[in-house]
Amino acid sequence: MRLNRPALVRLARRSALAVAVLAVVAGAGLWLLDRLDRAFPPPLDSAAAISTEVVDRNGVLLRAYALEDGRWRLGADLDRIDRAFVAMLVAYEDQRFWSHRGVDPLALLRAAGQFLANGRIVSGGSTLTMQLARLIEPRAERSLGAKLRQMARALQIERRLSKREILTRYLTLAPYGGNLEGVRAASLAWFGKEPARLSLPQAALLVALPQSPEARRPDRHPDAARAARDRVLARMAGAGVIIDSEVARAAAEPVSPVRRPLPGFAAHVADAALREEPAAQRHQLTIDRGVQERLERVAKKAAARIGPKVSVAIVLARADTGAILAKAGSADYFDAARAGWIDMARVARSPGSTLKPFIYGLAFEDGLVMQETTIEDRPANFAGYRPKNFDMEYQGDVSVRQALQLSLNVPAVRLLDTVGPVRLVARMKRGGVTPTLPEGERPGLAIGLGGVGLSLEELVQLYTGLSQRGRVARLHSRAGAELPKPPGEPILSPQAVWQITDILSGVAPPQGAPRLGIAYKTGTSYGYRDAWSVGYDGRHVIGVWVGRPDGGAVPGLTGYLAAAPILFEAFAKSGLGIAPQPRPPAGAVRLARADLPFAQRRFAPSARESADAPVEPAPEIVYPPQGARVDLGLRAGATMPLALKINGGRAPFRWLANGRPVRLSARRRTAAWTPDGAGASTLTVIDAAGRAASVNVFLE
Repeated sequence: MRLNRPALVRLARRSALAVAVLAVVAGAGLWLLDRLDRAFPPPLDSAAAISTEVVDRNGVLLRAYALEDGRWRLGADLDRIDRAFVAMLVAYEDQRFWSHRGVDPLALLRAAGQFLANGRIVSGGSTLTMQLARLIEPRAERSLGAKLRQMARALQIERRLSKREILTRYLTLAPYGGNLEGVRAASLAWFGKEPARLSLPQAALLVALPQSPEARRPDRHPDAARAARDRVLARMAGAGVIIDSEVARAAAEPVSPVRRPLPGFAAHVADAALREEPAAQRHQLTIDRGVQERLERVAKKAAARIGPKVSVAIVLARADTGAILAKAGSADYFDAARAGWIDMARVARSPGSTLKPFIYGLAFEDGLVMQETTIEDRPANFAGYRPKNFDMEYQGDVSVRQALQLSLNVPAVRLLDTVGPVRLVARMKRGGVTPTLPEGERPGLAIGLGGVGLSLEELVQLYTGLSQRGRVARLHSRAGAELPKPPGEPILSPQAVWQITDILSGVAPPQGAPRLGIAYKTGTSYGYRDAWSVGYDGRHVIGVWVGRPDGGAVPGLTGYLAAAPILFEAFAKSGLGIAPQPRPPAGAVRLARADLPFAQRRFAPSARESADAPVEPAPEIVYPPQGARVDLGLRAGATMPLALKINGGRAPFRWLANGRPVRLSARRRTAAWTPDGAGASTLTVIDAAGRAASVNVFLE
């Protein structure tokens, strides 16, 4: 039948109208679907919470915190997950994952055919996107309606996330048995390592677990876990993903039935970081995981060796930056018998004799003594204060070097009485440390023997100044943290620091320990409550405290016998090596006693100790004044002398420039000294009574 032209026109119009209607209906349908999609979006944020992580300076996990409901869920990062595992997962669970739009029709048809042929569900046909939809919106029911909802959600998810984002979320939320969620938590718990480099059998097990996480838990059902793993291996071999010989070797590997605890290193530092920034998801510390792990083992073994209820704290810091590389706040964070949850590195305790180096440093700085200066170790009375040595014996006349190395109490108090306890505290504050004094008391001579409160961290901070020529570095444990500006002046002069380091480097190591080339000092508090040892090389400082957290006495506990061996073991096992001490600064020399100026050959008693002490005021350098910059034309090659003038004191006078004796008039209160060159200089004058005054000047 042939249609005439008018009929053709009518048919064309009707067809166009039908197409238009269909287009409108389709457009309306799409618009409606888009509106529904926007009105009922997938709850992607409902499962967004992940465990808070604390990582070390290199990004290695130190400690993670479980969610409020007790689940361990660590954020996944595809760039840090074994690629072979990811490829195996996609090949096993969703072959066309990278190409479909959330639903795989071919997989659904295959699943339907298997159901009809076997009368039971053989495979569900779910894509990884559909599985993610089930994880973020879990439903107890397993029905056709639930499956359709998953498919709809999968389509919505694909509109919002990239394939990498979908896979990352799946690997963060997938269940792996018990309270483990995500491939990182599973890999750490079942294998004790991050999923960056998995063996073939490990990867196959992690592919198999999410399908039936409770029935295949390796710690409860190792046989079921192994069977599921082997099925994954066999299927991957059949798909050509891995070769048969690798499958045979992988299947021969046993499945470990042990669930390992997640990392819990540097627990005290991690807790402190969490308290400071509770909302942060990730905290990066200055800690080095390897060093931390080794020093925690040292602390735990040492405490077990010493006795019950005893704890050990260790702090290792960079001396130049103050960055804490390792810190064990207790022998074992989880040991209730030793009150392991208490961070003993931050508790103020009596530091014993560990402050003596700073007393001697002030004496060196003032030119009162040199290493071979003779000083008395005999019973003494300082206005009613009668210090005694630790062993209750006295050595008589000793050199300053011997007095510090033997940690004799009376010589240290003699020097502190001269330099002044207030001045010692002021220098500690200059180093950013404020010691705890009994309420209402002023600094007294007892602080030289431990009569003050300091924490291990504060003590280590002070000792960074001994490692770095007097410049103290503020201790910190947060990577990238903004620190207060370092103190403008050194805690001691470089020359005085060198003298102290030279002495402490000669202290014999504890019995059985090798010489490591470190300088160190020990201390024991009154009543055997605290044992200390602090040591340093040219780059690091390590401090050790041993004692009971409750402050109870431990008979026989001393710094040399208990803390010093731990210090040497910590240096030896830290893995950092020993850095040489800095070279001697200008003016730093060790002179024999015969080469010392007469006034420095023997330390004279102070006015508080001697009844016939001089009544004249102590000497004072009035020119040049402290901190002065004097232009002598030295940079232009001139050799103009510097005028010196003093008030007070008793002649004869002895002058030192940068620790070295200078031949000047011994009777006159004015003199002229010609410096060797431009730069900073320390000038010291000592009178006949052994009293000294010093100024620091800069010559140009």
